Amino acid sequence: MDVLIVGAGLSGIGAACRLEIAARKGLRRRSVAVLEARAASGGTWDLFRYPGVRSDSDMFTLGYSFRPWDGDKQLADGPSILSYVRATAREFGIDEQIRYDHRVVAADWSSTDQRWAVLVEHAGEQVALTCDLLWSTSGYYDYDAGFTPALPHLADFEGTVVHPQQWPEDLDATGKRFVVIGSGATAVTLVPALAAEGAGHVTMLQRSPTYIMPLPARDPVARRLGKVLPAKAAHHVNRWRSVLQQSALYAMSRWKPDRVRALVRRLNVAALPAGYDVDTHFKPRYDPWDQRLCVVPDGDLFRAIRDGDATVVTDTIERFTPKGIALTSGEELDADVVVTATGLNLKPLGGVTLAVDGEPVSLPDTMAYKAMLLSGVPNFVFTIGYTNASWTLKADLVCDYVVRLLQHLDATGKRSFTPQRQAGVEERPLLDFAAGYVLRAVDEFPRSGDRAPWMLKQNYLRDAVTMRRTPVDDDAMQFA
Repeated sequence: MDVLIVGAGLSGIGAACRLEIAARKGLRRRSVAVLEARAASGGTWDLFRYPGVRSDSDMFTLGYSFRPWDGDKQLADGPSILSYVRATAREFGIDEQIRYDHRVVAADWSSTDQRWAVLVEHAGEQVALTCDLLWSTSGYYDYDAGFTPALPHLADFEGTVVHPQQWPEDLDATGKRFVVIGSGATAVTLVPALAAEGAGHVTMLQRSPTYIMPLPARDPVARRLGKVLPAKAAHHVNRWRSVLQQSALYAMSRWKPDRVRALVRRLNVAALPAGYDVDTHFKPRYDPWDQRLCVVPDGDLFRAIRDGDATVVTDTIERFTPKGIALTSGEELDADVVVTATGLNLKPLGGVTLAVDGEPVSLPDTMAYKAMLLSGVPNFVFTIGYTNASWTLKADLVCDYVVRLLQHLDATGKRSFTPQRQAGVEERPLLDFAAGYVLRAVDEFPRSGDRAPWMLKQNYLRDAVTMRRTPVDDDAMQFA
């Protein structure tokens, strides 16, 4: 194949669509295959089946730039997103390019052949494929297992323990007492969803609070724009409106964190019962956006607390007991089901090992060029989204840049591109984010640099200029 895309999730299908769109506009048409390790497309949105699973970014930016999200719903449920991704694949013929049960294991670049030799597991056998361009869109999560910390005396618990990543289809919430361990996006989604499914009571047990903001599930401005503008125009206005709002909030969080902290607190106080201890349960120890800020549609988490269906407990676990969890404070939480919403494991490039001319590539020894290419590794692209904004915004910029690279190859008659690490560039973490799941695995990832083109700003407006306007044949890039 000319191009092998690894992963048929949101990013992989988007990448294949963008190559198809570029071909329709005049780019030399290339043969493309999308390799998916699982038996279904959709990635995250097919894997996660826990109650209430939804986006934690607004759909105007999580949706594709080339195919408007239909409607005014800002935070969409998982099944709706999955349907949108698969419908997009069908519309552009990408569903016919997907090869299921194809797990990429290793890839070796040959400088002589100017081509990747790719080893794939399929139907219990090993299959050899070749390609000119290898594009990893599998993100950085481990799809096989989530993260569960050491929980003291967990074996003593007589109830059910579930990780959201392996949610049982037959788990009936009705009347059961749940304890959800965690305070991130998954936990704040699960708590009101379990309450709505008839759980006897739901307790969110957190070691420390997270910033949580209510957001209208349906955007009133988008609704009005949809009535007066054509769908495509309304999509572009809503997308840019969302980008500017996200950028402004993040910039204010970095510049004046106390103001953002005070804003979130005011919203929390207004949404919770009078006299509620907001500062114990909703006042984080860190500044806004040091970790990802959680949003809750129509304040559903706060509503569950007001209605008495849910409780937040801020404490640490001393040990599990047969009937629940004993806390360090001496309190004991009774539970029928404990949900360990304790985070995810990271797996760089989906676990694929790379080599160049037979020499293994050590990812921590490479530097990421524009957070999408690896120093010293030819014709390899990876897609990682933003940590402070919608994943798809960054994925879209990666697609823009890949198309520009391919145009340059066609125009110059070259076969390969390789960013080469430059002297004097100091290393920085690729994922500069204080979340636990990042800190546990950051040393397994490539490095970023302290200057362009080895550093992106985590700022879509600036990055859009860098990725769409700066020359592809800069001093760091070599073509052959």
